[in-house]
Amino acid sequence: MLRFDIITIFPKIFDSYFKESILERAQKRGLICVKTHNVRDFAKDKHGTTDNKPYGGGAGMVMMAGPILRMFNSIPNKKKFATIIFSAKGKQFNQKAALDLSKYEQIILISSRYEGIDERVRLALKAKEVSIGPYVLTDGDVAAMVLVSAVSRLVPGVIKLESLKEESHWNLLLKNEATGKCLEYPHYTRPEVLVYKGKKYRVPKILLSGNHKKIEEWRRTHQKTIE
Repeated sequence: MLRFDIITIFPKIFDSYFKESILERAQKRGLICVKTHNVRDFAKDKHGTTDNKPYGGGAGMVMMAGPILRMFNSIPNKKKFATIIFSAKGKQFNQKAALDLSKYEQIILISSRYEGIDERVRLALKAKEVSIGPYVLTDGDVAAMVLVSAVSRLVPGVIKLESLKEESHWNLLLKNEATGKCLEYPHYTRPEVLVYKGKKYRVPKILLSGNHKKIEEWRRTHQKTIE
């Protein structure tokens, strides 16, 4: 079982997302475990303060190291675990990173807000900085959901192997990075002819032919390659 521990100041944000669909079933089957932890529980004042003004001046507030480190220390650690801080300056998250993380026993995710987290958290915990894209979010909570979703589906049993085989980046699972940069072919379902604003959009005839060899060839030629 792969355990995810999410350190955040708004744990309720995650309630609906992790209690639906595939991720809910994976938890019920004991394939993954998702725990959220409220940093405010480890603040030292009655107001639950977790942020303060940055040294050197500047706009915004910075999340304090103390509450986060105390929260981290309260989490039981497994032998093989990774600690991740979400940051716009972090290394870009991709399918290869998701595959690597799926081999851990536990992943501790620290969700940042405001102007970010006191740098000493990263240094003290030797945490990896991760970004889910070349843009800035209002928080790291959405990023945590993205990472849990991407990693969980690579845990054996969460998704049927047959489904994974036809997906984008499948060849990374085969450890063949030379051919692992292909994206999935287009998909179609009923109806055969879709009418939208007076224009007809038809399913490619080859997909209706029943000729599996030609369908396979069509799908290969319509795969996109990541540059």
